[in-house]
Amino acid sequence: MTFSIVARCRRTGMFGVAVSSSSPAVAARCAYAQAGVGAVASQNVTDPTLGVRALELMARGASAAEAVAIIKRTAAFSEYRQVLAVDAAGGSAIHSGPKALGIWAEARGKDVACGGNLLANDGVPQAMVDAFLASDGHLGDRLIATMRAALEAGGEAGPVRSAGMKLVRDVSWPVADLRCDWTEDCPIEQLATLWEIYKPQLDAYVTRALNPSDAPSYGVPGDE
Repeated sequence: MTFSIVARCRRTGMFGVAVSSSSPAVAARCAYAQAGVGAVASQNVTDPTLGVRALELMARGASAAEAVAIIKRTAAFSEYRQVLAVDAAGGSAIHSGPKALGIWAEARGKDVACGGNLLANDGVPQAMVDAFLASDGHLGDRLIATMRAALEAGGEAGPVRSAGMKLVRDVSWPVADLRCDWTEDCPIEQLATLWEIYKPQLDAYVTRALNPSDAPSYGVPGDE
């Protein structure tokens, strides 16, 4: 009931995760990323601890492939889980347990891994990887383009209701953590609209945290 992408921007070193599902608030359970370390999606009968654990392993020096292999071997009920990871060198890895739901599939390349379950067809993840590799510009724009490509390729077997995107870069907190937790409309388009609003302000929010004296005005009534 989920499809997702984990990716690295080779130019900036930024990491990102984007995910959508028929379940509510999917990004709250499935999206994990740490600046300088990597990005992880943990999904399908989701165990959120696997995202945290994969990042911890990569922070200690494991590659994405090594981290995913350790989780596959040691995690409880790994046969039910999907775990996608990309590391600081652009390596990518995926584990999809044989008890993943419905039609499940995965695809990956340099700097990117995509996967899903309860899909409309098994070509969705490859369409996502192709869209990501064919795009350029800001990582957030590329993730949105990839999620749109997933829908165009068929997406989930039923309608999706939530979506989210997390970006990390340079600092210890996400520089963007945007979510549509439930909608009867298209959550990916709502996420895209939110990203267009947030994107021009992203750097200013980081500057305000690091050095408010250098930050631009807030642009609200009473701010001088």
